[in-house]
Amino acid sequence: MSTPVPSPELGAFLRAHRELLKPADVGLSATARRRTPGLRREEVASLSGVGLAWYTWLEQGRVTASRQVLGAVARALRLDAAGLRHAMRLAGYHEPVAAADDGRGGLVTAVQPVLDSWPASPAVLLDRYFDLLGWNAAWSALWGSPETVPADRRNLMWLMVADSRLRTVLHDWEPLAMNVFQHFRAQAGTALADARTGEVYRRLEEDAPQLRHWWGCHSVAELTARTVTVEPAGTGRIELSLSSFHPVDDPSALVLLFTPRAEADRARMAGLSERPLRSVASSH
Repeated sequence: MSTPVPSPELGAFLRAHRELLKPADVGLSATARRRTPGLRREEVASLSGVGLAWYTWLEQGRVTASRQVLGAVARALRLDAAGLRHAMRLAGYHEPVAAADDGRGGLVTAVQPVLDSWPASPAVLLDRYFDLLGWNAAWSALWGSPETVPADRRNLMWLMVADSRLRTVLHDWEPLAMNVFQHFRAQAGTALADARTGEVYRRLEEDAPQLRHWWGCHSVAELTARTVTVEPAGTGRIELSLSSFHPVDDPSALVLLFTPRAEADRARMAGLSERPLRSVASSH
């Protein structure tokens, strides 16, 4: 059973979203000039059906909230599904997930043949922390083999911001990297309450300190489908369609699939995937 806990991180998250809203966003008229951005605390409290003092304490991380009351606050703040889910996690309401070690082996065994069935489409299996559990040959051919990355950094967040090959190959990496981080924030636990989440943040702080402002951001989002352009050396531009889905055996895990958009993209991706095989064959 998950247990609600007072959470300064929840308070900061709610405050950040309150400050983004305008009175008109929630059907209020802006009358007097406001000294602070966004809605006032009393306005959110009124829209949520709670007392001002209690809502103030909630933003200060001094009280807990039931699921129902937190849902009302989320509606008042116009949080989307990802934002509501993140708020619930910050409050201490967690969905049951497979045990880290007990469930991983079976999950990888079940999903790896699926990844391997896409020889020209890079695909990877991630756990709830975005640690890489499995990948196919096309993924290794495009981004480099995850086996060359230290285990504690074998994480999609770390690869997106700190791996030089991925950033060299990927065009316009920043929008995708930011979306990955926003989804990571919505998917993983809090850094204070969850050891692996805290470790991921520490590795990012060590290896990508120039993006420290990302780690302090409170925005969350779903990972959205999009077209990704890559240009591996000696191959030319390849356009890939990014999609994702959750394995039925563990809904907290995630499969990312990069599918070539056109036949020319598929041919280039297939040629790239065959390079290691040709190299091995020529060495015998």
